[in-house]
Amino acid sequence: MANVTIYTTPSCVFCKMTKAFFAANNVQYAEKNVATDLEARKAMVEKSGQLGVPVIDIDGAITVGFDKDRLSELLHI
Repeated sequence: MANVTIYTTPSCVFCKMTKAFFAANNVQYAEKNVATDLEARKAMVEKSGQLGVPVIDIDGAITVGFDKDRLSELLHI
C-alpha cells in the first residue's frame, strides 16, 4: 500500500475531487490542512515549491492539482 499524504484547504474544490477519487478507489491517506497547520504548509512548499493545493505526496512522488491519470499511475489503479 502506498504512503499517501494530501495537503489541502477546506474550500478547495480540487482537493475535494482528489479525496473523492481516493475514496472511490479505497486509497487510505493522511490529510494536512495547510490553512491551519503552518508546519504542514511549510513542508508542502518545501516538497512542491507550490502554494496552491492540492499537493499530493505518493511515496515521495509529488503531484500538484487533481490529475486523475497521474494519481492512477502512481497508485497502480
